[in-house]
Amino acid sequence: MLNAQLEKLQQDISKTIAWALCEDLGAVGDETAQASQDITAMLIPENEQAVATVITREDCIVCGITWVNEVFKQLDASLNRTTEQATKITWFVNDGEAVAANSTLFELEGDARILLTGERVALNFLQTLSGTATLTSKYVKELSGSNTKLLDTRKTLPGLRSAQKYAVLCGGGVNHRIGLFDAFLIKENHIAACGGISQAVATAKSNHSDKTVEVEVESLDELEQALSAGADIIMLDNFSPAMIEQAVTATRGKAKLEVSGNMTIEILQEYTKAGVDYISSGALTKHVNAIDLSMRFK
Repeated sequence: MLNAQLEKLQQDISKTIAWALCEDLGAVGDETAQASQDITAMLIPENEQAVATVITREDCIVCGITWVNEVFKQLDASLNRTTEQATKITWFVNDGEAVAANSTLFELEGDARILLTGERVALNFLQTLSGTATLTSKYVKELSGSNTKLLDTRKTLPGLRSAQKYAVLCGGGVNHRIGLFDAFLIKENHIAACGGISQAVATAKSNHSDKTVEVEVESLDELEQALSAGADIIMLDNFSPAMIEQAVTATRGKAKLEVSGNMTIEILQEYTKAGVDYISSGALTKHVNAIDLSMRFK
């Protein structure tokens, strides 16, 4: 599953890395980032070879291998390096793998200038995506033993939507809709503008009969309206555990139920007891603490 998702992301990864390198190396407009623009790395003698290792200083779930590889691939390409001259990267872990603090994640061998130029961009992606995967895994652990699945949201870091969605998969979570194009999520303002829940759902099904229709509700009365309208998924926004139990009883399998709103890790188990299908949390992708990584030359 992860490999299939990576194939879909490949073009996105290439563009994201190109943008990040331009940001770090001062390239503007349509200009391509050049490794030679790293003025500090230019202090090192040309063609100086080096070996470096990257370790994690804390326990984590690894995510971001392809992003790291792409950084050095593009830097090598900016200097027209051949396959024989290219940076060699040896990985000792896989995406989605749990590793302990002080573990070596990968080793780099190649031009010392390239290793140093790519260090920060590569580690920025790896530490951020590993942070997302690690936090997700902690949430998933709290749901173990239940049938409730953990969903992410669109509350991602700008420019890292697909990357963080992949990181959630690495942590054992499930992707909600990717964006505004692949599923309906009819919320309070949509309902008000459409004239009601039934009108909004009917129009959604008429416009795109092949898309999942989800409705956010804030009361048991709105839940009944969404059920009558034929919503596929109903999001229970800021429902108390008691209200959720009532919602599960009222729904009786006629739609999938998702719980959302301030879903902190401390209260997850309380919300799974009623038997909801999904719990979604924006914290997975917006409250991210990057993993502490370190690169050292041998």
